[in-house]
Amino acid sequence: MVVTLILSFILMGAMFLMLWGAVGFVQDKRFFGSAAKDTREKVEVHSERFKGQHVLGWVMLIASAALIVGVFVYGAIDGMRNNYGFWKFTLRFIAMLYLWKIFDIVVFDWFLCTKTRFFQHYYPETEGCSQYTFGYNRKEQIREIILYPFIAMAFALICILF
Repeated sequence: MVVTLILSFILMGAMFLMLWGAVGFVQDKRFFGSAAKDTREKVEVHSERFKGQHVLGWVMLIASAALIVGVFVYGAIDGMRNNYGFWKFTLRFIAMLYLWKIFDIVVFDWFLCTKTRFFQHYYPETEGCSQYTFGYNRKEQIREIILYPFIAMAFALICILF
């Protein structure tokens, strides 16, 4: 369980790195697919604040994506080394995915969107958008919460087949 918790915290850090890289440095409208509709419409293209800003953002995105993949691969390898069966793998991946989801809801959706000006710092034109109201993406969050056990079981199945 300790390994699962450590992997979950690494996953949370990687997700924050990914968000910060996309929002703060790459600043590409394509990364606003999960944002509220009014936010997507108001987001403007911004020029680089410093030389290499976009490159730094892409490095952050690539590093965070590698960390995310690495976390799940390490979780699988560790489980194989410890002779995990289907249900142990499933529980590990469910725990990781739900801890990630709790982090997403508490840190991204509640804290960053409603209590700080994180997004408005980089995109001041989005001030007053519905994205900054807690629960704007409730349907997507519920859908993911329902899908996570099935995703965890698919990961577990892949692990036991190898």
